[in-house]
Amino acid sequence: MDTKLKGDIAEQAVILHALKRGWGVLRPVGDRLPYDLVLDIQGTLIKIQVKYAWLDESSGNYVVDNRRTKTNRRLMQREAYKPSDFDFALVYIEKLDLFYVFPVDVFIGYGSEIHLVETEKRQRKPRSAKYREAWELILQVEGKENCVFSSEQFGETGF
Repeated sequence: MDTKLKGDIAEQAVILHALKRGWGVLRPVGDRLPYDLVLDIQGTLIKIQVKYAWLDESSGNYVVDNRRTKTNRRLMQREAYKPSDFDFALVYIEKLDLFYVFPVDVFIGYGSEIHLVETEKRQRKPRSAKYREAWELILQVEGKENCVFSSEQFGETGF
């Protein structure tokens, strides 16, 4: 399975989980924006970057790259995300059908990769553990300024 297909699977999983929560989902045209989806939660629009985590067999951890990857013909470029690029990164572990919900500042605060520990082999929980299935963090953003915009800002007539 190629990385594009994995990304599509992760995006569809986000859409399913969001719709089950009664949230609206908007999808940008094209893939040149630094976010993949926008969630509409009671009129507040929240930019979402979706990532698919893969299993690193040697460590037994799931891993996700937290850099932006651009492919131009045969050249792959990676660059760090900026805090203004999105509001949350949703990291999907398909095998377990679960998400890690990272606020943008936490997500970009890691090095180039985030290792997600899904076994009880450690005495201390990793710092990523508090973001496991932490959908409530998205609800705390509702109405705050860092979101794309509130639908009320544009009035009834739109743009």
